[in-house]
Amino acid sequence: MTSAKRTTFASRVREVVRRIPRGETRTYAQVAVAAGSPRAHRAVGNIMNGNRDPAIPCHRVVRSDGGVGGYNRGGARKRALLRREGAL
Repeated sequence: MTSAKRTTFASRVREVVRRIPRGETRTYAQVAVAAGSPRAHRAVGNIMNGNRDPAIPCHRVVRSDGGVGGYNRGGARKRALLRREGAL
């Protein structure tokens, strides 16, 4: 595999999250599976915590237990965004 074709786990996570449609959510675990590392759900949370790119809707990634989880702009804002999109 050439270096041009290699992708980091973080870039795969961002691409998976970028594709989550408005009004839908995915769990951290689902994102980890889709990014190719099924056991890396905590890493997904850390990657999303550092996200500052508005094109990557990290507010659409939620906890497997039904909780909304963390958000780097605050939990209340995450819930408001999800409500506005019809995901809550």
